[in-house]
Amino acid sequence: MVTMALLAPAVIFLSAAFLVPLGLLLKLSLSAPDGPFSTYWEILGSWLYLRVFRGTLVLAATVTAIAVLLGYPTAYMLARLKGLALTLAVYGVLFPLWISVLIRTFAWILLLEKNGPLNRTLVDVGLIAQPVTLLFNNTGVLIGMVHVLLPYAILPIYAGMLRVDQRLLQASDGLGASPFLTFARVYLPLTMPGIGTAATFVFLLSLGFFVTPALLGGPNNMTVAMLIENLVNERLAWPLAGAASILLLVAILALLACATRFVKLDAALEAR
Repeated sequence: MVTMALLAPAVIFLSAAFLVPLGLLLKLSLSAPDGPFSTYWEILGSWLYLRVFRGTLVLAATVTAIAVLLGYPTAYMLARLKGLALTLAVYGVLFPLWISVLIRTFAWILLLEKNGPLNRTLVDVGLIAQPVTLLFNNTGVLIGMVHVLLPYAILPIYAGMLRVDQRLLQASDGLGASPFLTFARVYLPLTMPGIGTAATFVFLLSLGFFVTPALLGGPNNMTVAMLIENLVNERLAWPLAGAASILLLVAILALLACATRFVKLDAALEAR
């Protein structure tokens, strides 16, 4: 009884703020004049829409791979720091989360433009002969999304590393294993739950990203979120936009269900 009373506010809020709008969205997606499922068949039967869904999945997978590769050594450094150095490093990771995504994306527009500081630096040091195009293509989108989502990769990996029993590493060293072998055969497998959790978070968040791809990408970099915005604001095709939203939600839930079979999200987030 006490448990139900404690859960009641959250359940009521979730029902009012998520489930009811979700039901209305599903109803909207079935309200097309040509039939209740015509919008779904239109999306699933169009190579253009499927190309947007496929491009979004590829983009999310690429961002996830880069974020995990960059996040692992950063989390490893955090796990080795103590005291003031650890506090400053954690603030360095968390600080970008306190700044609006819109502001950070506009900052990248200034940095990546042809006459921006990044291109000027690359030309000055001789790495490139002339400024390269970093905006309104995949490069700009990847840079912006990795920057925004990198903390979501670092923190779960860091939490996973804190759970590693250091006595196992000492035992490996004591048995004569080299540092590389200890890392590859002991430390890396023990941190895989954190890596899996980080990859799941970043991938699922990437699927619904809108602001950064819309500002840093171009017409050839349309994501599902941009497609839904286009259907609502440009074509006024609300049932079609509702169907695209439901299909994106189903894809996310299916991927999350698959991920939870291999990754214990709650266990990976628990720090010692």
